[in-house]
Amino acid sequence: MRTRIAALALSLTLGFSAEVIGQEAHVGDLVVEDPWARATASPAMPGAAYLKVENHGAAADTLIAVASPVAERAELHRSEAEDGVMKMRSVEAIKVAPGAPVIFAPGGLHIMLHGLKQPLTEGSRFPLALTFEKAGSVTVEVVVRPLGAMGPVPGHSPEHSH
Repeated sequence: MRTRIAALALSLTLGFSAEVIGQEAHVGDLVVEDPWARATASPAMPGAAYLKVENHGAAADTLIAVASPVAERAELHRSEAEDGVMKMRSVEAIKVAPGAPVIFAPGGLHIMLHGLKQPLTEGSRFPLALTFEKAGSVTVEVVVRPLGAMGPVPGHSPEHSH
């Protein structure tokens, strides 16, 4: 309960309008679920955050910015295979169409956290602010999973919602 209250207080303090419910946050017609990150070995390594965004409205929206106090900067990224080699590319924005969930997962879309102020340690949590073009901003609480994690909770695949 304290965690939810702290996350909501952070959202309100930062001027974000969102309702935070456990590992789910609502902003406008959008629902952000299962925010998580992998642990990092050192702050010199970049971190990555993952989540799911669903649009329950009638019009598309666009994720245009991300930020977190745990890193000097956060960026939207996409991993793609090019000539048999996986490459990461920064993207300006990510469209969230109605009825088509956007999954941020290892090997695909993700949020890069550059210039970590300390390593991301398993079991810790940190705030991540997402700004959408129409719905506005929401701050979610990211849970740090083990170094090799592939989903938000043990045994959970990011492609399946709960």
